[in-house]
Amino acid sequence: MEDERQQLRLLPERRFEIRYQTFATVMQNGHVQLSHDKNYYSVPYQYIKKKIKILYTSSTVEIYYKYNRVAMHRRNYQPYVYTTITEHLASTHQFVAGWSAFRFIDWANSIDPTVGEYILQIIESRNYPEQAYKSCLGILNFEKKVGRERSIIACKRALDFKIYSFKTVQKILENNLDQMIGPEEEDREQELPDHGNIRGKQYYH
Repeated sequence: MEDERQQLRLLPERRFEIRYQTFATVMQNGHVQLSHDKNYYSVPYQYIKKKIKILYTSSTVEIYYKYNRVAMHRRNYQPYVYTTITEHLASTHQFVAGWSAFRFIDWANSIDPTVGEYILQIIESRNYPEQAYKSCLGILNFEKKVGRERSIIACKRALDFKIYSFKTVQKILENNLDQMIGPEEEDREQELPDHGNIRGKQYYH
């Protein structure tokens, strides 16, 4: 007390937090995955496809590129969630901040009820809706690539197969299975089956 008291400093206002380190590559949608929590954080779009370093504590997530901090977020422990700062995204990607199950279902139904049903089934088949968003986006973008009619028929065939994924629709289109429907199938009633064991699109409003 006599020799050292004058040299003591006040304790820091914030409790010391252990800092963990991991590496990741910025995805095309401008986010990186913190694999420990299985969720995603936005990074300025200039760093898309760049390998970055993530330093995280119990409360914060810091993202570095070549020793420079390029983003900082409050840590979110909820899995499969996107934490997004809109300014990080290029103008063509800023819609990512508004991703939601209802948005994808609504978009799909604007193409055709068959597409809406397939997107709903994809979302329903995942433990968390967020897990399905990339697949939904890829399927809906087929309308621009192959046309509305082919997209609708491909989703109808995928529904018949009862396999719900982006790759299923992709394979149908790549192998031209959507163009192999016979006259007897064209005349079949187009009413979609009633699924009593799913939440339904109203759940996502």
